[in-house]
Amino acid sequence: VFGKDITLILTLNNLSFDHKTVKVDMSASTILYTRRAVAEILKATTSVNLGSKQGKHIRLKIPYSYYGKYLTTDKRIQVTALCEVMRMNGVKLLVEKTIILEDTNIIIKIPRRVVVNKAVTLEISYANPLPEPVNRCVLLVTLMNQQVKINLARLAPRERSKIYFEFTPRRTGPLQLQVDFSCDKFSHVKGFVTIAVAPA
Repeated sequence: VFGKDITLILTLNNLSFDHKTVKVDMSASTILYTRRAVAEILKATTSVNLGSKQGKHIRLKIPYSYYGKYLTTDKRIQVTALCEVMRMNGVKLLVEKTIILEDTNIIIKIPRRVVVNKAVTLEISYANPLPEPVNRCVLLVTLMNQQVKINLARLAPRERSKIYFEFTPRRTGPLQLQVDFSCDKFSHVKGFVTIAVAPA
């Protein structure tokens, strides 16, 4: 989840009866959806001794403080581990993992029954998933081909807040409501819901 530390586990298994020493070079970079690297955020090297038929785990932690300011709107991190088996003529194995961080969810609550030409109130809740405060918070609500921009108060670390939004549907049938939340530390966290408008 975006804003939290990321914990990964690399599992190495020695499938032979011989003892093996494996040198592991691990790195992590923020990337675009095209897989182009933006910034390297972690580099670590370790050596692991594996006995006959033995398996070992290497834990890797990427704190939010490492990736937060380098993440793009794609919210992707590429982690690679280059594993070199020593004294084996340089046998190498590359393990790759792409992580797509989940956004904090926007929760939209609608009444059970929505009727045409009758005012209805929605509850929209939004959150700051980060361990630091966020400022310049803006909510963009799109409904019935109209956009409403709402400037919000700053949010403390990990704070969730809510607003109430009132509108009157002018026709029956499905209506799509889209919410886009942005602030100074991240942008375009989206949420949407389809509202079924009943006849009067």
